[in-house]
Amino acid sequence: MKIGIIGAGAIGSTLARVAVRCGHEVAMANSTGMGNLQELAQAAGCHGGKLNEVTQFSDLLILAIPLKAIWQLEPSLFEGKIVLDANNYYPARDGVISALERQETTTSGMLQAHLGNRAKVVKFFNAIMQRDIESDARPLGTSPRRALPMAGNDMDAKKIAAELMNQFGFDAIDAGTLEESWRFERAMPCYCIALVAEELTTALASAQRGVELPHGSWQTSRRFIQAYG
Repeated sequence: MKIGIIGAGAIGSTLARVAVRCGHEVAMANSTGMGNLQELAQAAGCHGGKLNEVTQFSDLLILAIPLKAIWQLEPSLFEGKIVLDANNYYPARDGVISALERQETTTSGMLQAHLGNRAKVVKFFNAIMQRDIESDARPLGTSPRRALPMAGNDMDAKKIAAELMNQFGFDAIDAGTLEESWRFERAMPCYCIALVAEELTTALASAQRGVELPHGSWQTSRRFIQAYG
């Protein structure tokens, strides 16, 4: 598969490396211009290019940029594309977004609205720390195996996202539509906390809208390699 990574930071670069190891052809772009993109892409084992070049090249796109940057994206570039969305809302970085504070929408719901219905957005790989993406990955059939949530409105797009998540070393748990994706946004019970499938399903069900974990607590939560070896 031809995969485009939009965002050359820690998450984007790590997912690019993992995708290359899984045998995919990968191209990377960033949202601020070329900068040191070519160097980062070379380190990840993939190509670097401009945003329009990468979207045109790709069968599927992974978006790993700050939430505040999504409104800079030209929606026409994403028409007909599956967009796997790894962004999260951090008010100190993104500014206060009233619709999210009032719980009227979700981060990926906002992205879907911006890109339009011809793009198929799936919330994906937002609920894991960058440090854990490679260390916690396990082959299919391994027990225990860490699970990660995803959500989207298009079933075919979610099937592709789930298969990619499996290739990357994780069990995929479908949390529902984008309207339900708040269940694994920042500070929810399963956000960036290492859980196996049954535990993750329970954590998703226990989430309460507007009831958050202490900020930053997920950074010191148990790690999968510590809990399960």
